[in-house]
Amino acid sequence: MTVSTQTIEHVVLAKPRGFCAGVDRAVEIIDLAVEAFNPPVYCRKEIVHNRHVVDNFKAKGVIFVEELADVPPDATVVFSAHGVSPEVWDQAREKNLHIIDATCPLVTKVHLEVRNFARKGYTILYIGHRAHDEVVGVRGEAPSNVALIENVEQAHAVEIDNPGKVACLSQTTLSMDETSDIIDVLRERYPEMVVPTKSDICYATQNRQEAVKALAAKVDLVLVLGSENSSNSNRLVDVARSLGTQAHLIHDVHDIAPEWLKDAQKIGLTSGASTPEVLVERIADFLQGRDGARISTLEVASEDVTFGLPRELLEHKTA
Repeated sequence: MTVSTQTIEHVVLAKPRGFCAGVDRAVEIIDLAVEAFNPPVYCRKEIVHNRHVVDNFKAKGVIFVEELADVPPDATVVFSAHGVSPEVWDQAREKNLHIIDATCPLVTKVHLEVRNFARKGYTILYIGHRAHDEVVGVRGEAPSNVALIENVEQAHAVEIDNPGKVACLSQTTLSMDETSDIIDVLRERYPEMVVPTKSDICYATQNRQEAVKALAAKVDLVLVLGSENSSNSNRLVDVARSLGTQAHLIHDVHDIAPEWLKDAQKIGLTSGASTPEVLVERIADFLQGRDGARISTLEVASEDVTFGLPRELLEHKTA
């Protein structure tokens, strides 16, 4: 790879970065499922939004499908970390599939909140990105009660029949910064609206965005490791650019364009919540090996969150 002669003096690693507790759990679930059950093991959608992780499991024999129509009856199927709608659960039961649910507990919490509000007759204003797998699953809990809000313009336009029974929820992989303007508009229009608490936002998304803010203030270039379909990875790029710092999403070292390094003496490195740490290490090694750059870590928050495994897999793990 030919690059500029500009010397990279310092590589700063953001912390926290990479796998969150929900991704850790999902990856361990599918790994244990491959060990515990007769192959093939199927997974509906990508287990997490990262090509490296998906390709690794394909090599182990996992078959990824878009819909359950591609899964034969009586097979073992894993539901991805993003969750699924009740309709998908029903389809799986009809085919007598052995279901292993890798849905992130924070996503499950939102599913339960939607059910609860819908049962009480609330209209739920749900902030999220229409095509995201998590959003599709959550909206499926109560389609007639959920109105999707993707931006401030939609927040200004939405009309509710009963303003006294309105609740607001959010896609977990958005940050408080991303949702605050929308929530402000909705709160002004519907003062009685039940608003989301901080616990409705994924702690990892918020922490990684705070870390990239601190990083962008100290470096000339931010590189974000993540896949193109990773919502939270793309948002990290957006956050860095919003502060006036050059930033790019990359999957591996081959994605680094020489012109990005032309004037970059200090490079910041972080990764989305679905990105394995080994990819970060490869980029750091490449940048350090290129010019002998000093490597340091900028920590803005510590994380000690863990989520338990499904009982049947926990029993296999401890057997």
